[in-house]
Amino acid sequence: MFDILLQADTTAAAAAAAPKVESVWSMLAKGGPLMIPLFLLFALAVFFFIERLIVINKAGKIADNFMSIIRDQVVSGNITAARSLAKNTDNPVARIIDKGIQRIGKPIDAIEKSMENVGKLETYKLEKNLAILSVIARIAPLFGFVGTIVGLVLLLKEFATISNPSVGQIADAMYVKLITSATGIIIGILAYLGYSYLDTQINRSANKMESASSEFIDILQEPTK
Repeated sequence: MFDILLQADTTAAAAAAAPKVESVWSMLAKGGPLMIPLFLLFALAVFFFIERLIVINKAGKIADNFMSIIRDQVVSGNITAARSLAKNTDNPVARIIDKGIQRIGKPIDAIEKSMENVGKLETYKLEKNLAILSVIARIAPLFGFVGTIVGLVLLLKEFATISNPSVGQIADAMYVKLITSATGIIIGILAYLGYSYLDTQINRSANKMESASSEFIDILQEPTK
């Protein structure tokens, strides 16, 4: 009986001595008022990443046989059908080809220039709002550092009124004030990774547009049936 009671006391003492696990939200809440703009920046980064991802993925989808059909119709002289296909396909590549079809009969240089201008416009559309992610990647860590600096200034002012603050008090206070810096850096890294990924996808789409444009010019130089 004595052994059981001793074991129970030991277990209770160990449980009381065990450190309490702090939730992520309660830890972030200690960061202070500047955590609010950091959360807003994170929300904006997520929103624009998803919005651009949907647009870019949609722009990259086009039927594998699209250019083959365009080739057959242009070479056979069925320009109306070729333009109808390009005009009714909602894709940057199709819009570039449609512009080229509209310019058939003009010098090759003029056709290439017209298609190049459309390609630049389509690339600009894909890059829209992408710069916001780049800005967030830069300013989020700065917001975090500002929060830490402001917190440390207030902390030093508070400790000035306390005689002989303990090392534990100082460490705990420093831990809390560094939360904003850590949060800002993490948000900045995530925003930068999102920006880099989307930029890579845009470059792939741009390469597809350039390839389709070059292929269309080659089609125009083929002899008609």
